[in-house]
Formats: sequence, C-alpha cells, structure tokens
Amino acid sequence: MVETSPYVDELIVAPRRRGLAQLAGDLALGRRLRAARFDVAIDFHGGPRSSLLAWLSGAPVRVGYEVTGRAWMYTHRVARPRALRARHSVENQWDLLAALDIPPPTPAGDPVEMRVDPRAAAAVDARLSAAGIDPGDQVVVVHVSAGNPFRRWPQAHFVALVRTLAGAGPRRRILITSGPSEREAAEAVRAGARAGLDAAAGRRVPDCGEFTIAELRALVDRAALYVGGDSGPLHVASTSRVPIVGLYGPTLPARSAPWRGADIPVASIGVAGLACRPCDQRRCDPGDFRCLARITPDEVADAAERLLSAKMG
Repeated sequence: MVETSPYVDELIVAPRRRGLAQLAGDLALGRRLRAARFDVAIDFHGGPRSSLLAWLSGAPVRVGYEVTGRAWMYTHRVARPRALRARHSVENQWDLLAALDIPPPTPAGDPVEMRVDPRAAAAVDARLSAAGIDPGDQVVVVHVSAGNPFRRWPQAHFVALVRTLAGAGPRRRILITSGPSEREAAEAVRAGARAGLDAAAGRRVPDCGEFTIAELRALVDRAALYVGGDSGPLHVASTSRVPIVGLYGPTLPARSAPWRGADIPVASIGVAGLACRPCDQRRCDPGDFRCLARITPDEVADAAERLLSAKMG
C-alpha cells in the first residue's frame, strides 16, 4: 500500500519467521536500523515485536503507546485507552504525532492516500476490456470477503444485492472481488446472482478473476461505486474518490469510516440499538452475528442507488 508513496524514501519489510529464527532476524534488522542512525522512530503498531525494533533502532526519539511491560522502550509515551471509543482510528494513531507537536489532522486536508501503480492500472484496463467492459459502462465493485469472520456479511445477502444491482440497467457491470482465501465465496456469490437473472442481466456480472491490492486500487478508479464490509479493501477504496457503501457490524463508522473529504459520497450502514455493538470480535455473545445479519440487502441496494444517483447528478 505504501510502496508507490512519494513520501517514502525506503521501505523495509520485516520478514515473518518462527522461534529463534524470528528473534535472530529481528536482531539483525535492529542492527540495520541502528546503522542507519534514524533521528525518530514512531511505533504505530504497539506490539511486542514493533516496540523491540523501535528500541533496537537506537533513535534518540522513540514514540509509542503506554503499554505495560514495553513502555520503557520509548522516550515519548502516549496513553492508549483500552475501551472502544467512538473516535476515528486515524485520530487515535495521530496521537503519536501530537507528541512531536504535529497539529491534528482533518479528513479533507490529510486524507488517507495510496497512489495508483501505472502497471496495475494497465493490467486492470486490459482485463476489463477482455471481459467486454467498456469505458462507458457503470462499474460497481462488490467485495464479499473479510479477513475477520465477524465482519463478513452473509453470502445470501450478497447474492440478493448483486441481483438487484445487476438488474437495474443494461450498462451496469457488477465486479465481485474477494481475498485469495475466499475465492470460492466470490464464485458462489457470482453463480448465485446469475442463477436468479435472465441471460442478459447475468452477463452484467462478469468474472474478471482476482485482483491484487495494487490492482484493486486501480480498479476503484474505474468504478462508479464500491460496496463492502469494514476490511482492508474498503480502506484501499477510500484512498480514491469512488463513492462507498460500507457495512459495519461489530465496528463503528465513527472509528473506521473512510477518512477523506466530505464532498465524496459515503453511506455507512449498521444496525442501531444493539447492546453488544461494538465488541472485541473474539466471540459473538448472541451467537447469530446479528450486527451484520440484520443489515438487509434492500437497505444496501437503496444506499447504493442513492450514491450512484448522486454521482451521476
């Protein structure tokens, strides 16, 4: 997500290993960081590994969260409340920058950014063209998966939504995307939607294969709308100007809605009045994932049409 950023001079990836190999790798990375003689290290993650690497960097200024057992590794410590506050995650993490006297952010002035990779954009254009999608078609991206089961809208709901959206116009094309581990879910949604449509409408739900993160970012620039749950791809989409319908179950839009200018249409849908929402996403106390299951396909389709009409207007 950051490798195309013009603000990044060097990207260092910390490899994942196991056991002693992980520790040895982290110590070697720590020596590399120390040799670079960084002035400031900011630990946005706050986990045991990232706090260790911040300390090993030897930077004279090390900023991190006030976490029991690890706070000593930082020179500047910032409180991190354990309660799930109705405050955006960008603002929560910006607290670390406030420790360096950096002014507070605004969505319009400091939007989340991810630059489009020209190679990914060319690949996406070629794949859409091969699928018979013309530049004048109205593309709707529907992302059907999430890395966390607590954030997955029911598959049957996605099927009903795609059928409704595909049946609304001859120039509309519904592209179903998913993560690599949920390719079968995307295929099932596509097949289920087509099964309830006539042949002409069924062709409006083409199979364009999987998209990498870079390709997804390029794809949403071609789209008229993005629909999906509160997961990584939604936040990739939020770095564009595409209107977004976000589905929020155990999480709150106040914490994780797209962080960008208010002039870009967004609809954040969740079930109000649930005492169990938000939750820590470790277990569903009611057992039926009602925070997502009670979001109806009609409700999402109505929001989608409203945003599409606003974009066209």
